[in-house]
Amino acid sequence: MTTRLSRHESAFCLAANRWGHRHWVRRYFAAISRLGDGVAWYSLMALIVLADGWAGLSASTHMAATGASALLLYRALKRWTKRPRPFAADRRIRPLVRPLDEFSFPSGHTLHAVSFTLVALAHYPVLAWLLIPFSASIAASRVILGLHYPSDVFAATGIGVVLASASILLGQMPLPF
Repeated sequence: MTTRLSRHESAFCLAANRWGHRHWVRRYFAAISRLGDGVAWYSLMALIVLADGWAGLSASTHMAATGASALLLYRALKRWTKRPRPFAADRRIRPLVRPLDEFSFPSGHTLHAVSFTLVALAHYPVLAWLLIPFSASIAASRVILGLHYPSDVFAATGIGVVLASASILLGQMPLPF
């Protein structure tokens, strides 16, 4: 089963990566990926503070704390699993941007996109029209650019949902003092 899944994932990665060789596709997903490095999230946090004052500061602090937790978690998982990136496992897959680190599992970009989006939407649901397509594009970019397997992206999505949900629930709990 694992070997068959691996073959299907590799075939999907190769097809997605070939699609990414189109000039406009590569440019779009490379730009989205770059924004997902943190630029978009830090800008969003700053804009929220500017637009909504103390409530915005609270929301941005919540996003930052969740993001810090996501960073620690995904780094630990990458060190533990040491899954090679698709382009390292299959020479036909070409990385279309430089990876930020060596390993594939889980997708840190996707994990952060999902967790930031869900926390931001808990505070500002009106941003859904912007953040959901942006996060979906970040997730897709990881496979198209040859940096991740679909399972890296799906796992990161699940981890991001759990992490953001826990963060949101903890944020709703009254302090014990």
